[in-house]
Amino acid sequence: MFESIPVIDVAPLAGGGSPPAGLAGELCTACHEVGFFLVVNHGIDDRLHNDVFDMMRRFFSLPDDAKRLIDKQASRHFRGWEPVGTEYTNNRPDIREQIDCWTEWPARGAGVEPGFLRLLGPNQWLPEGVLAGHEALSNRWSDALATLAVRLLGALWHGLGLPASHLDRFIGDEPMSLTKFIHYPATPPGAAGVNAHHDTGFLTILATGGVPGLQVQNPAGDWIDVPLVPGSLVVNLGESLQAMTGNYLVATPHRVISSEERYSSGYFCGPSLGAPLDPLPLDARFARAVAASTHHSAAGFMAPKDELDAGVGDMASDYRPGTYGEQLWNYFSRSYPEIVAHHYGVAASGVRS
Repeated sequence: MFESIPVIDVAPLAGGGSPPAGLAGELCTACHEVGFFLVVNHGIDDRLHNDVFDMMRRFFSLPDDAKRLIDKQASRHFRGWEPVGTEYTNNRPDIREQIDCWTEWPARGAGVEPGFLRLLGPNQWLPEGVLAGHEALSNRWSDALATLAVRLLGALWHGLGLPASHLDRFIGDEPMSLTKFIHYPATPPGAAGVNAHHDTGFLTILATGGVPGLQVQNPAGDWIDVPLVPGSLVVNLGESLQAMTGNYLVATPHRVISSEERYSSGYFCGPSLGAPLDPLPLDARFARAVAASTHHSAAGFMAPKDELDAGVGDMASDYRPGTYGEQLWNYFSRSYPEIVAHHYGVAASGVRS
């Protein structure tokens, strides 16, 4: 039962190459027992971090008419800016506005099959005259966090006893990761900046901006505040790795409730859309550890839209998508039903295998 969030020094990963066994084991233990940890000495440049947060403040201070130049409603690939209350988590609106930028790949046709390939396409960027450096700075930030994410994943793979070549093959040729730039107004009573949820992909790297509000739920149901450690980044696991490790690594519920205005930016790392979410070839000791823990063996998943509408509780689904693309399409269908209906019609509200 955790009551605090571990802090891990990842300086040995900075040079790439094979991670030290002790560090790989420490990361795996944190992901098994908590699903959240903070990293220090991670190699992300302070100036880049500060420039990104300055860019967010300038963007979110623009009038809505300027923000609508990259309105997510106009993107069939679910990219761009959205106003407060656009995204839904477990059928509840989130009190935040944000810009979503996904990895860019050539767009497929609107009727492509499998349907999740519709998610591939371009981002939306503000003109230089409206927000100078928007595209270039956003991409530099995404690239820096992607490098860190791959190093952390490599260490986790090592800790799970898997070769790095297996991870390279799994990620594939068109990995799809998300960078979010988020502005939270002060949370109204009874609401949440983002409601309790699991993340979707492999792992998430979050820069919190030095303002409290992020909370993690432990197995007893208590909400634990994520501490503000200078120079740190927050890392947590997503449902894809939970599924692939048979619940050995866990996606831990978390939310944001803030008494003051807050900015943050998250990088959500994932593989190619067609990557199968099949069980990894792990040693039997990992399955035995899951079987010995009620918390792990009973850990559920975020429900698809049709299950939510039928009354399935938060993170209580038994449904397991077959591919990462299906996992993402389920996320969009439950989080952005209006945008899905606008671009694809009500009949396209889910892709179940």
